[in-house]
Amino acid sequence: MKAHTDQELARMLDTTLFRQIGQAADQEGLDCYVVGGYVRDIFLQRQSKDIDCVVVARDYPRHTLNDGPGITLARRLAASLKARVSVFRNFGTAQLKWHGQEVEFVGARRESYSHDSRKPVVEDGTLDDDLSRRDFTINALAICLNHDRFGQLVDKFDGLPDLEDGIIATPLDPDTTFSDDPLRMMRCVRFATQLRFVIEDATQEALCRNAGRIAIISQERIIDELNKILLSPIPSIGFIELDRCGLLPLILPELAALQGVESRNGRAHKDNFYHTLEVLDNLCPHSDNLWLRWAALLHDIGKPRSKKWENGTGWTFHNHNYIGQKMVPGIFRRLKLPLDERMDYVAKLVALHMRPIAIADEGVTDSAVRRLLFEAGADIDDLMTLCEADVTSKNQQRKQRFLDNFQSVRERLADLKARDDYRNWHNPISGEEIMHTFGIPPCREIGILKQAVKDAIWDSVIPNDHESAFLFMLRKASEMGLSALSKGEESS
Repeated sequence: MKAHTDQELARMLDTTLFRQIGQAADQEGLDCYVVGGYVRDIFLQRQSKDIDCVVVARDYPRHTLNDGPGITLARRLAASLKARVSVFRNFGTAQLKWHGQEVEFVGARRESYSHDSRKPVVEDGTLDDDLSRRDFTINALAICLNHDRFGQLVDKFDGLPDLEDGIIATPLDPDTTFSDDPLRMMRCVRFATQLRFVIEDATQEALCRNAGRIAIISQERIIDELNKILLSPIPSIGFIELDRCGLLPLILPELAALQGVESRNGRAHKDNFYHTLEVLDNLCPHSDNLWLRWAALLHDIGKPRSKKWENGTGWTFHNHNYIGQKMVPGIFRRLKLPLDERMDYVAKLVALHMRPIAIADEGVTDSAVRRLLFEAGADIDDLMTLCEADVTSKNQQRKQRFLDNFQSVRERLADLKARDDYRNWHNPISGEEIMHTFGIPPCREIGILKQAVKDAIWDSVIPNDHESAFLFMLRKASEMGLSALSKGEESS
């Protein structure tokens, strides 16, 4: 964080846009402040696109502008800048767009909530009312834009010291803050994750007490915050905080179920929750693909259902990848995540994440790599990135051996891609051709022949072309007792 005097803030805000906002406010007899994240990010030396302005009527509470002070100021500014303004009268807000910048104006307000809804009853308020209703002290900072106080910082709730100390705390009693709007609990964890701040003790305790209130929040709003946590530089911070306050079992119980270590006969399995978070963190420096991060988060969710003790072997999780694949659609549906190719992508990577490991263990063969290329398709590079992130052994020699083996798989993949693009591979022999050749209706023999041709090509028994595949099919069909039709029989 970098501290700034009011004079320095004035110089930083000395732009045409902010000066015009202040001038329009003075002309309308209004006080205007830039607030929230834009101000916070000035001190954090971060770029911020969102500009939010709170507008206060100087003769509050007697000011009776038809549209409210925020909309009134936006209209005045739009006229002077010849800019486009969108008015949302039901919310008392207006959005102005000018030279690629967006500014939202809202009148200062105070709010009151009922227990079963996060939609407040809104009334006109003072600047203090407006700042006190904000979620965290670091977001309750304001800078005046009026001419006589341009650049003056307003910090009623010690947001600046909290920024300096890296603390997330609420302006008012945290139980009230979280109970009024439970989405703030998700935002609390998200800010702690993005900024790598510590949640203040009283705020943390209130998170735990109010976790159940998350039930009144829509899945769409929850998932928006969860995605922001996933896209942060170290997302494990957020998931550990979600677990610590009791939100994780309510939001994503499949992930919470990975926790714990069971021991038998002196042999214990690893804690798959913390393993998953380590995999997720390992992945982040290599990809900012949200859906690849979801695949990392869900790659082991099938383990609790597949866990088994086997004498002589120990703990096993056979087929946990395929069990996890089947769980993905239900999770996406419940969380209101997209049920399209993005869900299919995550499910596919969950299903395939053990395949490169098996190939690396067994030695790399063309046949195995061709199958992997075909099943992963265009997502093969993402799959390999996930699998490399999945190596979390504390034994450095063992870890390096796995990574070296994966490098061998990558080299073989590159070699096969150069020779033949199996990512877009199609069987040279279709089911229709088999039925036409042998005069048979749809039956299991068609699938057997197609699989035999595919295996022969992938195992390099025959070349990857139609003529070779057709001759191989005839020989295989003969072994199965099928005879090809004569030319006359085909035409009839």
